[in-house]
Amino acid sequence: MSDAKRPTTEITLLGRYYTIACDPGTEDKLERAARYLDRAMHGIQSQSAALSNDRVTVMAALNITHELLETLDEQRDREAELTRLSERLDEALKKDRD
Repeated sequence: MSDAKRPTTEITLLGRYYTIACDPGTEDKLERAARYLDRAMHGIQSQSAALSNDRVTVMAALNITHELLETLDEQRDREAELTRLSERLDEALKKDRD
């Protein structure tokens, strides 16, 4: 789908407005992501007003990426634990049948 036919959504980051093309039906998710990013950027900016908007943006991106990777690591750990528990349960059931 060309960008000319895609719906657009207006988002605000640090008081600046951006018009972003997005897939149909994803506007709400884009707006939610923009609100999350804007809050992160405002939080960083409030800690150091001397930072340029570019540095605030990079710091927010790094922080959010760190959060994402931590969450993915935790999810993998939980999945591995569930696999171990499932294997133990299978072994116990097998022993019970024998």
